[in-house]
Amino acid sequence: MRRVILAIVGTAAALVFLLSFKTHSTTAAAISPASASESPDSSQPASSSPVASSSPTASSSPTASSSSAKTSTASAAKTVTGDAIDTRYGAVQVQITVKDGKVTAAEAIEYPDQDPRDEQINSYAVPVLNQEAVAAGNAQIDTVSGATYTSQGYISSLQSALDKAGL
Repeated sequence: MRRVILAIVGTAAALVFLLSFKTHSTTAAAISPASASESPDSSQPASSSPVASSSPTASSSPTASSSSAKTSTASAAKTVTGDAIDTRYGAVQVQITVKDGKVTAAEAIEYPDQDPRDEQINSYAVPVLNQEAVAAGNAQIDTVSGATYTSQGYISSLQSALDKAGL
């Protein structure tokens, strides 16, 4: 009889502990607009960099100004911004540069960085995704282990940018 009671109490305690365990902190910090719009290309027009928003509806409706072309000739490079894709931890948005029908550069201009764990994950995942997108030239890239949500959002936004560029 003692063992049964001890087993029930132990199971209940373990269940309470398991249900109270939190795997991801939910801070209310907003994405820094400076970090979301940083770009190594200083010749990039200012109107093509998005302003980060904590509202899930703000990024779900794409606007006509979300893509921009540097020049109108076919052989010149043009920069296209994909739709902002909401993920579990924040929005992901990709910007690509296309020249002669090929992707020459890809950059995540918005991604989750609301807490230290997001920063840690995306500090290694985003550069890998950028390199894979340029190497593949399409949205058929692998997800980065440990950054599944960011990878899925990146791939969706990349496909949106490719569609807008006509590739």
